[in-house]
Amino acid sequence: MKIGNKEFDMEHQGYIMGILNVTPDSFSDGGKYTQIDQALKHTERMLNEGADIIDIGGESTRPGHEKITSGEEIERTAPVIEALKREFNPVISLDTYKSQVAEAGIHAGADMINDIWGLKWDGSMAPLLAKAGLPVCLMHNRKDTDYDDYLSDVLKDLKETMELAEDAGIAKENIILDPGIGFAKTLEQNLMLMNHLELLQDLKVPVLLGTSRKSMIGLTLDLPADERVEGTLATTVSGYMKGCRMFRVHDVKENRRALSMIEAICRC
Repeated sequence: MKIGNKEFDMEHQGYIMGILNVTPDSFSDGGKYTQIDQALKHTERMLNEGADIIDIGGESTRPGHEKITSGEEIERTAPVIEALKREFNPVISLDTYKSQVAEAGIHAGADMINDIWGLKWDGSMAPLLAKAGLPVCLMHNRKDTDYDDYLSDVLKDLKETMELAEDAGIAKENIILDPGIGFAKTLEQNLMLMNHLELLQDLKVPVLLGTSRKSMIGLTLDLPADERVEGTLATTVSGYMKGCRMFRVHDVKENRRALSMIEAICRC
């Protein structure tokens, strides 16, 4: 899969997506990188620590977050995308479920769109992405936790997302799926899905795992967000062994080292 200026071998190698939140209210690092100079410094650090992609988010997706308008989100993200492209020219993913924001981000230089609603929030998103021809990450999400057969329902929901993408003309080779750990799932459901991530391999597309510092780890270990690095590393290693090949994280250096170690073990 080619994303931006880089080829990604999703079958044989794992990759790190570094999180850059340009929001004042994200659960873990809200307000830290809202200024462009701060965003540039943090991005440089993540790239030096081994990030393969920088994922920029302009609206917090934490539980109970305040929704903002597309205009506000564009004002937060587009200038940062442009600045990062000028300074470092990294591979950039834009974390948004709004088609207007995605369109502005693509114009600013985003190489990939990361949609936490898997094309199910904004009906204009799928045709926009099909026309752009960019890689997309489509996450599992829903408005409630009312499952009949939990694991089967998650797979069914993701298949529906794949069908939406196919019907719009998004090429399968441009799709990455995200199981949506922490979204519309209880603690027990998150842990169960983590233990059965290999089921997503049946969908025949690369899988991104986003668990970094999430409440699943905090509730399991009884730790605040800034003390969840070790728990995140455990999920990264487990996810790799179950077929995930991209990992969206806050702590790039630590996750890169853990990923490199498990890759070395699995090659032998």
